[in-house]
Amino acid sequence: MQFHHHGYVSTDPRVLPAAGVGLDRPEELPDEVDVLIVGSGPAGIVAAAQLAQFPNVVTRVVERRDSRLVLGQADGIQARSVETFQAFGFARQIIDEAYQITETNFWTPDPENPQHIVRSSVTDDDPAGISEFPHLIVNQARVIDYFAEYARRAPARGDVDYGYEFEGLEVGSGDYPVAVTLREVTGQSGAGINAEAAADAARGATRVVHAKYVIGADGASSRVRRSIGGSLSGSTSMHAWGVMDVLAVTDFPDIRKKCIIHSEAGSILHIPREGNHLCRIYVDLGEVAEGDDRKVRDTPLEEIIARANAILSPYTIDVRDVPWHSVYEVGHRLTDRFDDAETSPDGKGRVFLMGDACHTHSAKAGQGMNVSMQDGWNLGWKLGYVLEGRSPESLLATYSEERRVTAKNLIDFDREWSTLMAKKPEEFDSPSQLEEFYVQTAEFPAGFMTEYTDSMLTGTLEHQALAAGFPIGKRFKSVMTTRVADAVPVHLGHHHRADGRYRVYAFADRSGEQLARWADWLLENPASPITRFTPADADLDAIFDVKAVLQQPHREVRIEEQSKLFLPASGPLGMTDYEKIYAANAGEDIFDLRDVSRDGAVVVVRPDQYVAAVLPLDAPEALAEFLSKAFLDRR
Repeated sequence: MQFHHHGYVSTDPRVLPAAGVGLDRPEELPDEVDVLIVGSGPAGIVAAAQLAQFPNVVTRVVERRDSRLVLGQADGIQARSVETFQAFGFARQIIDEAYQITETNFWTPDPENPQHIVRSSVTDDDPAGISEFPHLIVNQARVIDYFAEYARRAPARGDVDYGYEFEGLEVGSGDYPVAVTLREVTGQSGAGINAEAAADAARGATRVVHAKYVIGADGASSRVRRSIGGSLSGSTSMHAWGVMDVLAVTDFPDIRKKCIIHSEAGSILHIPREGNHLCRIYVDLGEVAEGDDRKVRDTPLEEIIARANAILSPYTIDVRDVPWHSVYEVGHRLTDRFDDAETSPDGKGRVFLMGDACHTHSAKAGQGMNVSMQDGWNLGWKLGYVLEGRSPESLLATYSEERRVTAKNLIDFDREWSTLMAKKPEEFDSPSQLEEFYVQTAEFPAGFMTEYTDSMLTGTLEHQALAAGFPIGKRFKSVMTTRVADAVPVHLGHHHRADGRYRVYAFADRSGEQLARWADWLLENPASPITRFTPADADLDAIFDVKAVLQQPHREVRIEEQSKLFLPASGPLGMTDYEKIYAANAGEDIFDLRDVSRDGAVVVVRPDQYVAAVLPLDAPEALAEFLSKAFLDRR
């Protein structure tokens, strides 16, 4: 954590100095905004948190509830999301309060007594070491709280405007072409299937807010989606599940472990929750009769509990309290559009959809909240870049291009997973089929199979061999290094904060001579991306956070001989930033672990942690050429 570069700080250093719109943010919702976000769920709040780092962008979030979410549906937090939490500054805190999944236990019918279940196998949750971060379970409401707090501490001082319901929108022309009609409401609570209206709920007056861009993060029944002519299409399986959060007493020995249970009486996905006592239990309710017309959703709680006891036999579960429960049929749906480019007057996207507004699937793979958060981060920084003049408006088209593929892959995976979960024991090809699928596909649900392809943001594979362990288009996988200035061991990727900057990692050649020439070019050449794309009055690293990774042990590095590119002046006092120079560690050498060329390489990483390009160290002009596709000249 860095602070004091704007002067001495004795208060919470996570509260950044207010700037731009954050200096005098109005309490009331303005009539004109740059970005209006409808919905403060995981997708919307992440977009808002990222945009709060752009202090010249007026962003507002409207939410129909009276206040913060109390009871969230989602609870599974994959490792990729915890990496994201690290970038937003709260990974450590949320890990402390969450339940950590370290292994999964599989239970199947006892061969000697098929009416009873026995533990048949145990698998590590991350046997391949996909990430240094854990797989967590924590209430969605707490995740939203942390992102909202991050936005309030950011320079733009972002926050949520409660008590507004989206009514409709029209896209026209002018500086603020999207006219959004909102209605003031009171007495609303919950979200999604938990949404409720109090007996004294009221609907007040309407008002129109004009926006440059609108984000529809308003759930599966999205009104924003309908307002741009979009729809969700797909299928619903004829299989129902009950889900309940319970406080229970039981003799089932694995009550505090994740379990996948198949018995003669049906299936259970059992997920322990945070706080040591709470559990979430997904209970197989079987096939739904044709013509049921959603009557299965009226299944009483008592029947779900009875079915759970039948599946768990010979064990029993005595449910003492149920904070929440629901019944659903598994559905897989994808929107036909992620933006309104098809219908907008100028053919440019002005209204964007994210989260459940554009993709829905079963809850059992724990993907909904995780994918939605990546939707929000993906679009958030891109809107910030366009509105601050860093990038052309064409950048926004990459949101739909990238996230549509991700959503489609998610639905395909979840369809296969939910089908396996609904099978009866005798229907499996082998007793270990489900376990094998779980282990073999672990990287996908953990959030690490997203791979963006060649575009204005993602380079070609021409130089991939220079850093084969940082696949272009995939997230930057961190490795331990040593920060040279203070000899502190740190994960290199953990310094990638969600501040809207690109990261450029310059992996040095053996002697460091080529690194020095590369750095000189970036500092002195008029064609340098730092010269072209950084405003003249901004810090040297305001747009590009350039870091050097050296091959020799940290004690052999003479920091005073390193380029000023890696020791830039920071803040109004011109304080030197000493957190740009790193050295490989003996025994876990980043060059070896990520197959980085000993002749050097340059790895470019986007603001949302995805590798954008791998380039040669001896061709600095290649970096300028690549970045010119996505950046506008600022001088």
